[in-house]
Amino acid sequence: MKKISTVLIIFVCCLVCTVKGQVSDLSLTDCIALAIKNNPTLKQGELQVSRADLYYKQAKYNRLPNLNGNISHDLTQGRSIDPTTNQYIDKSNSSGRQSLNLSLPIFNGFAILHDIRMRSNAKDAGKLEFEGQLNELKLNVIEAYIKVLTAQDMLKQTEGQLTVTKEQLQRSEIMHREGNINPGDFYDLKGQYSAELNILEQTKQSLNNARVSLAALLNIAPEDLPGLRAVDTAPKAQTQSAKELFEKSLFNMPNYKAMDWRIKEMEESVKLAKADYFPSLSLSGGMSTNYSCEGGSFSSQYKNNLYKGIGLNLSIPIFNKFQTRTQVRLAEVNLASAELDREILKNELRSKTAQAVFDLAITQENLQNLREQELNYTEAFRISTVHFEAGNSNSVLFLTAKNKLDAVKSQLIIKEYEWLMQKYINDYYAGSLDL
Repeated sequence: MKKISTVLIIFVCCLVCTVKGQVSDLSLTDCIALAIKNNPTLKQGELQVSRADLYYKQAKYNRLPNLNGNISHDLTQGRSIDPTTNQYIDKSNSSGRQSLNLSLPIFNGFAILHDIRMRSNAKDAGKLEFEGQLNELKLNVIEAYIKVLTAQDMLKQTEGQLTVTKEQLQRSEIMHREGNINPGDFYDLKGQYSAELNILEQTKQSLNNARVSLAALLNIAPEDLPGLRAVDTAPKAQTQSAKELFEKSLFNMPNYKAMDWRIKEMEESVKLAKADYFPSLSLSGGMSTNYSCEGGSFSSQYKNNLYKGIGLNLSIPIFNKFQTRTQVRLAEVNLASAELDREILKNELRSKTAQAVFDLAITQENLQNLREQELNYTEAFRISTVHFEAGNSNSVLFLTAKNKLDAVKSQLIIKEYEWLMQKYINDYYAGSLDL
């Protein structure tokens, strides 16, 4: 039993450690899945899709007849008319009426047909717009995730810079007490150390801001946001021209494809508005009966007073204060506006894809230059450190070489993640954002 208990305890501990590892270490894919599950803005988009689907279903249901039943009961006192005999009576009476009415549209200028088509187009547009919202959320999560990783690496870089300065400061303090260093160099190092402490605090603030932004997209509290896994900052990127990316965006971007359905929706709305110019024809039918407490049994009165009828109702529009004409023109304006919206979006895609291709290429060139700079400044700092520690140089030359190396390392971290973000942006417009 003791062995079994020990095994169970070990198993539970391993399980807890595994769960903790999963909770405390989220990948980019995990964050995107969590945002899709929790983000309230995206949930609003889902509700909008459901709303459009309900409108479409109701438009189809409008082809069905209306069938309504009615039951009424009256208690009268004094002089009144008996509903079964139409004779005046001067005493208390109890009477009732039951009816069943049906109405079926036969022709209304094809309004029902155009409404069905309009709602169908709106539903298809809504689905594509929701897909666009989903892709935008993914891109926002990617950007927030990369900002957190950038801030984390910058914090490590700043801490490393501070460590180097602190070591030199500690060495200089000993030499300063012994009078073996220029006082100006000593106080210069102390000032540098204080400045880097401020940079460290600023970097911590940037990291906190980045985590808050990411947590907001995931709809969780910032303190509940676990750690994040590192990503490959040098993945392969597909090289393409601005024209190629623009053409891909027109084919792949859901928001642009949705505009075609919005235009079709507006075209049907124009036809729907014009339907009011036509006469409408409907079929109606009904049956009713009534009874009175003075007229005998209910069953005999139901048979004797039963009324049945059927009819055709034709309504011809003649003049309605130009309301129909106004509605038609408003629908035409909405159609023209939808066409312009598509043209505006197309123009935006053209400029944004061109910018995305250029930014990716220029960032790649910057990375190559920064890596070359890092190699040169690393060697320069090594030489400057040797001379400074040997007393053959001063703090100005030492700190200048150090600050150059620190700056290029920081720029390199930022540019590596910037290049990764530009790669994701290009994938976004190409429709290959597979996360």
